[in-house]
Amino acid sequence: MNTSESTLGIVGAGIGGLAAAIALRRAGHDVVVFEQAKQFARVGADINLTPNAVRALDGLGVGEAARVTAARPSHRISRTYDSGAETSRLEMAESAEARYGAPQLTIHRADLLAALAQVFPAERVALARRAERIAADEGGVTISFIDGSEARVGALIGADGIHSCVRNAMFGAESPRFTGIVAYRAVVPAERVAGLPNLGAFTKWWGPNPQSQIVTFPLNRGKDIFIFATTPQDSWQLESWTAPGDVDELRAQYTAYHPEARALLDACDTVLKTALYERDPMPAWTQGRMALIGDAAHPMLPFMAQGAGMAIEDAVVLARHLEGVAMDGVAAALADFETARIERASQVQLGSRGNNWLREGGNADWVYGYDAWTAPLATPAMASMASMAATV
Repeated sequence: MNTSESTLGIVGAGIGGLAAAIALRRAGHDVVVFEQAKQFARVGADINLTPNAVRALDGLGVGEAARVTAARPSHRISRTYDSGAETSRLEMAESAEARYGAPQLTIHRADLLAALAQVFPAERVALARRAERIAADEGGVTISFIDGSEARVGALIGADGIHSCVRNAMFGAESPRFTGIVAYRAVVPAERVAGLPNLGAFTKWWGPNPQSQIVTFPLNRGKDIFIFATTPQDSWQLESWTAPGDVDELRAQYTAYHPEARALLDACDTVLKTALYERDPMPAWTQGRMALIGDAAHPMLPFMAQGAGMAIEDAVVLARHLEGVAMDGVAAALADFETARIERASQVQLGSRGNNWLREGGNADWVYGYDAWTAPLATPAMASMASMAATV
């Protein structure tokens, strides 16, 4: 893989990394992506892309491909776990698309990655490149990989998730914190639960505490129903996309829930289980010619369904700040990017932790109405003022 000090490197070929690669290439930069996996595999969770994320994907030329396998939830519904009473209902079909300029899509992570990979040249993705050490100097950044190889780039974007090697190189090693919450994931055929209401909606059953909930939404153009359930549990701390759980244990956690919610769990044949980890908002995402995006910068709990959306927004705003910027101006442009994005992402990160958003209704415009393609860019003066404020 040919790189040079005129190349922008990205560590991580996940959603944020590939979105950034597409956007930066369109902004005129030579881009290479380093990915630790040996190949793209169909692993990971099914995800909810709200209109802010879909609008950003549309601008990247990815939205049409994503729509092929995705479902479009009709509503976003909140229900009380025991009585089943609706506490909020937001229309997410035609009227929401007219309001926000894009629909809500629910899609498997692998299908979204495939749509992104169709747009970015495969020969500029270096697979089986797990970063081990990163060293920056005035001329650029050197990445050392566990296989003994190295790459030299002019600037580096860390899109390598909550356990980011780039983050550790920039700010020192620090482990994410176990939340005391585990999540169960399952998919059931829609025909198996055909008698239940609201199968075409994104429905959130709010539990007796902020850590307990069941979320369901359609997948595969409505052929399947995805179930995502969380509950407090200190005894399981394994963070995994593929670890099997126990269906009987799943059902036992939610015996106090409404019969309609329990019927969905009764339909499950298998379930996956993972522990949830988090970090606090960071005071900075950039250092010289290095920057963080997505979960590397602001890993968040899934309770606002904005993890992928924030990473995609980061990618677009990052590229807009770097458009037409020569390598000697990248550090300043990255500082401007941080200024433009850090307040919004941190607000969503903390809101996700609090897990109260839209429980009783409210205005979703500040999240769904954000347009990464037209949001104001930061200026050097704004970045300087933000830096001064952070040191006070």
